[in-house]
Amino acid sequence: MRHDRHAAIGVFDSGVGGLTVLKALIERLPLESTIYLGDTARIPYGTKSPEMVTKYSLANAQALMEYDLKLLVVACNTASAVALPALEAYLPIPVLGVIGPGAQAAAAATRTGKVAVIGTPGTIASGAYQRALATERAELLVKSHACPLFVPLAEEGWTTGEVPRLVAERYLGQGLLDGGVDTLVLGCTHYPLLSDVIASVAGPEVRLVDSAQATAARVVEVLAAKGLQQTGPGPVERRYLVTDTPTRFLEVGARFLGHPLSGARQVDLVVSAS
Repeated sequence: MRHDRHAAIGVFDSGVGGLTVLKALIERLPLESTIYLGDTARIPYGTKSPEMVTKYSLANAQALMEYDLKLLVVACNTASAVALPALEAYLPIPVLGVIGPGAQAAAAATRTGKVAVIGTPGTIASGAYQRALATERAELLVKSHACPLFVPLAEEGWTTGEVPRLVAERYLGQGLLDGGVDTLVLGCTHYPLLSDVIASVAGPEVRLVDSAQATAARVVEVLAAKGLQQTGPGPVERRYLVTDTPTRFLEVGARFLGHPLSGARQVDLVVSAS
């Protein structure tokens, strides 16, 4: 493999949520080829042990490395929380997760030093965002709350109207944003689809931090620093891989990307038993 500027950016997630990261990447780097792998046969990762999530993540990386990649994005909060060290040790290319860039953006954005994080139960329970934020600025006061219903709402396309607003009011109205919180991290890759509703409930004084956008910005920085960014015209490929039948992925993926997907190929992963 060349690992040069003409190679693709690989992205993986346990399902479709990471497509918000892919969309942000494509918007910022339209000349780059991408290949996305959704491990739809094993979703969700949030209920699995850290050891199993690491095994799945390494299997995803191995499948993607069969293609010509120059950088890998772990577009899964759970995998970003537990599997990055193993992936960095295994791969000869740069590896980026979604938690570090999101935490860095939130730490830079807050004026009051008070930040709230919302995510899936697994991500919130892991404490990964809390640790990452403390690394960026030790004095930050961080609150967190799990918002599991946002995921099915995003996947069903219920992103506007009374139902998602009532859910957002329930989640955010339990003291999460009290006491001067001015920054809210969307700590799940599904949540950007509900950002308008979340922002309207949170109010104008609270800034939303989209970890997908923050990750895409970090990818731009890494590619530029390593001289790997595609600078000229050329063929741009968009490949999609899934580990279960593609039908549901293609249906939901069209909502996440805002346009129909050309197709997805089903692949088998080799998961180590050790």
